[in-house]
Amino acid sequence: MSTFLPLVEKSSEELVEPLLRIGPVVVPYQPHSSDPLPSRTYLLIDPNTPISSEEILSELDAGVEKVIVSPKLAKELLNHVPAQRLALLLDASNFSAVSDTVRNAVTGVILKMPTADIDFITSVARFFASCTVYVLSAAHTPPTTASIRQLRTVGASFVIPSSQLTIGPSSGSQINISDAFTAPITSDRKDGLFPTVVCDETGHSLGLVYSSVNSIKESIVTGKGVYQSRKHGLWRKGETSGATQDVVSIRLDCDSDSLEFKVVQHGAGFCHLERQSCFGAVGGITALENTLLSRLESSPEGSYTSRLFNDPGLLRSKIMEEADELCQAASPEDIAFEAADLFYFALTKCVAAGVSFADIERSLDHKAKKVVRRPGNAKPQWSASVAASSSKPPLSSEPPSANDEIISMRTFDLAAIEAEERLQLLRRPVLKSDEMMAKVRPIVEDVRIRGDAALLELTAKFDKVTLDATVIFPPFSPSSMELDDEVRVAIDKAYHNIHKFHNAQADRSTLVVETTPGVVCSRFARPVARVGLYIPGGTAILPSTALMLGIPAQVAGCKEVVFATPPRPDGSISPEVMYVAHLVGATAIVKAGGAQAIAALAYGTETVPKVDKLFGPGNQWVTAAKMLVQNDTDALVSIDMPAGPSEVLVIADHTANPAFVAADLLSQAEHGVDSQVVLLAVDLPAERLEAIEQEVDKQAKALPRVDIVRQSIAKSIIVKTTTVDEAIEFSNDYAPEHLILHLENASDRVAHIDNAGSVFVGPFTPESCGDYASGTNHTLPTNGYARQFSGVNTQSFQKHITSQEITAAGLKELGPVVATLADCEGLAAHANAVRIRLREMQ
Repeated sequence: MSTFLPLVEKSSEELVEPLLRIGPVVVPYQPHSSDPLPSRTYLLIDPNTPISSEEILSELDAGVEKVIVSPKLAKELLNHVPAQRLALLLDASNFSAVSDTVRNAVTGVILKMPTADIDFITSVARFFASCTVYVLSAAHTPPTTASIRQLRTVGASFVIPSSQLTIGPSSGSQINISDAFTAPITSDRKDGLFPTVVCDETGHSLGLVYSSVNSIKESIVTGKGVYQSRKHGLWRKGETSGATQDVVSIRLDCDSDSLEFKVVQHGAGFCHLERQSCFGAVGGITALENTLLSRLESSPEGSYTSRLFNDPGLLRSKIMEEADELCQAASPEDIAFEAADLFYFALTKCVAAGVSFADIERSLDHKAKKVVRRPGNAKPQWSASVAASSSKPPLSSEPPSANDEIISMRTFDLAAIEAEERLQLLRRPVLKSDEMMAKVRPIVEDVRIRGDAALLELTAKFDKVTLDATVIFPPFSPSSMELDDEVRVAIDKAYHNIHKFHNAQADRSTLVVETTPGVVCSRFARPVARVGLYIPGGTAILPSTALMLGIPAQVAGCKEVVFATPPRPDGSISPEVMYVAHLVGATAIVKAGGAQAIAALAYGTETVPKVDKLFGPGNQWVTAAKMLVQNDTDALVSIDMPAGPSEVLVIADHTANPAFVAADLLSQAEHGVDSQVVLLAVDLPAERLEAIEQEVDKQAKALPRVDIVRQSIAKSIIVKTTTVDEAIEFSNDYAPEHLILHLENASDRVAHIDNAGSVFVGPFTPESCGDYASGTNHTLPTNGYARQFSGVNTQSFQKHITSQEITAAGLKELGPVVATLADCEGLAAHANAVRIRLREMQ
C-alpha cells in the first residue's frame, strides 16, 4: 500500500520522476492523447468522459497498472479485467450502493469527499474489506504529515494532487513529497534510523544499511543511493569509490518500520570488499549473467563461451537443440537439467546483444499486464499435430494465472486423421534411453566400487539428507511406526484384501505329467530368495507401493525382502512405509532413492544386502538404473519390468457420468508432470464432451497437486471415436497401464481387451481402488509394455523348476528317439549318454 497517491497534473510534470521512485502515480485520462504514460500509472477515467471497454483494455495492454472507473463502467469490465487491475471512483454519498458483484471485482477504491472524516472512512474500509481505500479530499490545502499517519491507521491513504506537492520545503499550500512519503515511517531504534535493505533490479540482496528522513529525501529527489552512516552522517554511495547507485524504487515494508531500495549498482559492487553483495557471492541466474559479462569482455581465446559469442550460427543451433531437449524431458530432475542448459545459451545471446536479466524481467512484467490475449497457438513449423483442436469457448481475456487458466486436454477425431497421425497418438513421449544410461552409469559404478561411502555421499547430494548409516534392520522401533488409528485401520484392511488375492495366486502344487509310459515330467515353484523392493518417495509418500510389492514377496516366501526408499528431510522413513515393512516382514530398509539405491541393491555394499531380483516403479533415473544392472553379469540381478510414467486410458460412452470420468483422468494425472492421460470418447455429443472437460477443469483446480495436474493434463489427449469397437481397438494398440471402462454393459467388453495392465470395469470401479485396497496389484507395465508383460503378481516372486524321472522301460521307449535327434544335430556325446544305458539293459 502506498503512503499516498499523487494525482499528476500537466503543470507538475517535473515531479513525475521523483514520485515514480516511491510508488505509482494517478494520471487523468486524456482522450486522443498521444503522450506516452509513465510506468506504474493508475489511469483515472472521469465518469463523464466517453470511452469504450476496448479502449480501456488497450490502455491496460500498453502497460497501465490500474484503471480507476465508475461503478457502471466497472460492471462492464469485470469479466475482462482482473481485480488487481481495477479500482472504483466513488462519491462519499453513494459508496453503499455498489453491488457485491462490483465490490468483489475490484481491489481499490478512490473516495471523493469534502474532508477526511476518519470515522466515515473507517466504515468505508470495512465495507470494501478486500480493497485499498484512497481518499481524494476537496480541500485546497494538502494533508499534514499527522493526518497521513492517522489515515494509515485505518488502512487508507490520501490522493494528493500534484499542485499540492513540492520538492521544496513544505508549506501551508504544498507538502514536500519526501515528507508525505516518510510521514508514517516509525523506528524502534534510539537513533531514529530505519533499517534499509538494498537490492539490485532482480531482487538479489546487496546489503543492509540505515536511512534517515534526510537521506530518503535526497535519494527521492536526486535518484541516487543516499543513506545515513551511523558514524559519519549522510553517506552518498560511491561519492569516493565511484561505485554509485541509481535508485529504481523505494518501498516501505508492511509495518512501515524499514525500507527497500532497489538500485542499479555501478562500479566494483556494493560491498566495501569490492564484491557485488555484502552477503558474499551470488548464485543462480545472477552469477551466470556476471560470468557471461566477464567472458564477453575478456574470454580466453578458443574457449567455448568465446565461440558462442563469435559464432551466431552455433549459438542459434544450441538454443534450438536445448529447447527441444527440454520439451522431451519428463522427470523433475531432467527438466531442471535441460532448463539450466537452455538458460545458459539463451542468456549468452542476451548478453551478446547487451540485454540484461533485468531487461528480461521488465519485459515479463510488461507482458503480464496484458489483458487481451492471442490464442497462443504454435506456428505451423512448430506444431506437433494439425489434427482438429477441441471446440472450447475462447479463453477469458484475463491474464493466465495458476487459478484462472483453463486446465484442458487436446482433442483429436479418429475419423479426421490419417494413419500416421493415429500412430503418433499411440506413442508416449520419447524416452532417451541412451542419454539416461550415460547419466546413470557413473552413479551405478560409484556405488559398485565404493559401496556405502558412495551411497552416503549420493544420498546427501540427491536426497539432500546427511546420514550416518543407510540401512535399518528389524525389529523396527514402535516410535518409527506411529500412525493415526484411521490410517492404521486402512492399511490393515488393504493388507488383508491384497494378501487374500495374492495368496490365491501362489503356485504351491507340483505339476506332474507322464508324457510317455515310464517318463514323468514335473514342474514346481520356489521363491526368489532375495528381492529388492523400490518404494518411490519424490512428490508423494507411497505406502501402497510397499504393500503391493511386499505382500506378494511375503506370500511367495522370499527369504530376504529389502526395501529401498528415499529418506525424509530429517533422515527418517515415513511411518506408513515403516508399518508396512513390519507387516510384510521386511528384512532390511535402505534409506536411499534413485539410481544409487538400485545400484546398492544390485551389487550389495558393506551394509546393504545384495538381491536377486529388483521390483518397483520410479522415475527415469530408477528405470535406467534397473535396465543397466540387469544387463551386467557382475550384478546377476533381474527386474520386474521396464517402468515409465503413470498412465490411464478411459473409454466413455453416453452412459458415462462426466464427474466420474474427470475424476478418473485426474487420479493418474496427479502422479507427475509426465503422467499420461487418454480419454476415448465414443460418439459423445459436443455438450457431453464439454461437460467432461468442465469437470476436469473444476476438479483439478480443487486439488492440492494442481500445479502437477496442470502440466500433465496439458500434454494429455481426448480421442473421439465412432464406436466402442473402434475405441477398444485403439486401446489394445495403446496397451495402457490402467484401462477404465465407462461403458454400457461394460463387463461384456472385458473379453475383447487384449492389452492392458489392469482393467477397471463400470462406473463404480475407480482406478484408485486398485491402487490401494481392492486386492489387485498396482505395479503395472507402462509405455505400451502391457503387450508383453504382466503386472507384478505373486508368481513374479517365484521361479519354476522342472524335473523328470524316467524308468528303464521308459528309456527303452524314449531313448532311440533322443539318440536319433542327437545324431541329427551332430552331438555324439548326447547320443552316447542314452545308448550306453540302452546297451546296459540288453
